[in-house]
Amino acid sequence: MKCRVCRGHAVVEVRRHNAGFCREHFLRHCRQQVRRAVDDHEMIGAGERVLVAVSGGKDSLALWDLLVELGFSADGLYLGLGIDDYSDASGEYARSYASERALTLHEVDLGPDVGFTVPEAAAATRRAPCGACGLSKRHLFNAVARERGYDVVATGHNLDDEAAVLLGNVLRWDVEYLRRQQPVLPAAPGFVRKIKPLYRLGEREMAAYCVLRGIDYQVEECPMAPGNRHLGYKETLDALELRSPGSKAVFLFGFLDRARELLAATADAPRDQLGRCVVCGSPTGVEPRPGDTEVVCAFCRLQTQAIAARVMVDPVRSRAARA
Repeated sequence: MKCRVCRGHAVVEVRRHNAGFCREHFLRHCRQQVRRAVDDHEMIGAGERVLVAVSGGKDSLALWDLLVELGFSADGLYLGLGIDDYSDASGEYARSYASERALTLHEVDLGPDVGFTVPEAAAATRRAPCGACGLSKRHLFNAVARERGYDVVATGHNLDDEAAVLLGNVLRWDVEYLRRQQPVLPAAPGFVRKIKPLYRLGEREMAAYCVLRGIDYQVEECPMAPGNRHLGYKETLDALELRSPGSKAVFLFGFLDRARELLAATADAPRDQLGRCVVCGSPTGVEPRPGDTEVVCAFCRLQTQAIAARVMVDPVRSRAARA
């Protein structure tokens, strides 16, 4: 296969474009797609500081690399989730990438810094690990960005991720989530802007980008992810894409182009009208529990439950150790 641009030897095939690219023009293709996403949706303003949510995986490291290559002021934030060896390895990939390129990486380790790990939170609340993980990430990414003066939080959600989320939301006809599924979630009191600059690039493209740029990343999937519905939606879309290349892009881009105005009329309460958590001060849409006059956000409730469970377990561990 020849490169669609220079007719040289192609090293990457992008089936939905029915095209191959050599190394130089594939990397340019990725930069162009991210630049188009940023410009089309006004994701990053002049002089704004970006905080990239870094997991140590291919998507977040590629995103960080692309934003820096495009000239944006971008630092990273890694959250240690406490998922045994998986988290240890993921952190090392993130630190190695930042160190080799002299970039700034902030770190928050849930266990010592917040008081619980994702496995502990999942056990204490009897909820799926991915639910506890997602809630913690959303809260802490926003909190750290606000504390450290960043204007934007960028996440590595790619085309495959967004198409899978869209499929799940459509199957449930979850109008609120459909309305909010956009490449940009605007800033509001207590919230920095959230952006998804990779939504025009697929998972295989991100893996190829990392290989061609010499970026080492965590290849293993999270050991707590099996059973996640999101993975099932991805498999369904992968089967469709195999038979009809470009289906994911048509599905997602069609939704973004056509559904925004239709869903605007279903908007819930503006985010500037949300209550404030009495514990952390963050905006929250959580309603007070019966008998309560004050509001505690979902993250602080999770934190309280997880820490309480840890306190109950620790004496048992101490007695066992002494025995």
